[in-house]
Amino acid sequence: MIIIPAIDVFDGKLVRLEKGSYQSQKIYSENPFVAAKQFADYGFDLIHIVDLSGSRDGRISILELLKEIKSQLKIKIQFGGGIRSLDDAMKLFDTGVDKIVIGSISISNKSEFGRIVQDVGVEKIVVAVDTEDERIKIKGWTESTDLNIYDHLIYCLSKGVDTFLCTDIKRDGMLTGPNLKLYHNLMKQFPLAKIIASGGVSKIEDVRELKSLALYGVVIGKAIYENKIQLKEFAKLAGKKNNPMP
Repeated sequence: MIIIPAIDVFDGKLVRLEKGSYQSQKIYSENPFVAAKQFADYGFDLIHIVDLSGSRDGRISILELLKEIKSQLKIKIQFGGGIRSLDDAMKLFDTGVDKIVIGSISISNKSEFGRIVQDVGVEKIVVAVDTEDERIKIKGWTESTDLNIYDHLIYCLSKGVDTFLCTDIKRDGMLTGPNLKLYHNLMKQFPLAKIIASGGVSKIEDVRELKSLALYGVVIGKAIYENKIQLKEFAKLAGKKNNPMP
């Protein structure tokens, strides 16, 4: 299982939200590049970057930051937030981004989603399934849908996409532990899918419990910034160059 540090950016600053609420943000750094460099220095080869402004407003706002990271650091970027078209996707790949995370348009604009899948290739796409009580929310978690998470995974798998970032919104930024039941059920129904867990991790034992479910990966953010998991311990657990956990 791969361990992926998260960098959430809002108005150019590194922040964390609670349950996706833009009113509950906490600023951890004025310069997100510093965090990216720290992760690279510790040997992580993949970071998860979210443009929170872009996710809410549908307009990517941190292209220059992405270019800076890719030009100066040896680290891969998995990026999400504000991708609403094939043109958006291509602009991101022009910055050097390695994978894109698509959420809203996989539901609200399936024809454009299909274009992206066809032109970009499934190996460079992660679908975000942000869920609250197993119902998906979109547009930076500001809009609810009636779509069940399981039905959406079936649809995306039918399009060839097999990697999913699954966030339990109620756990996100709360440090209350991950929703193990959700991830267990997802792996039981979709054993061949690559499921990346997100939301709630607060200690090393949480990571080990997620690993026991045979998940593909886990994204961790607030636990790092609140020093619930020391970065050197976190890096040791992940292994140099983010090798699978021992």
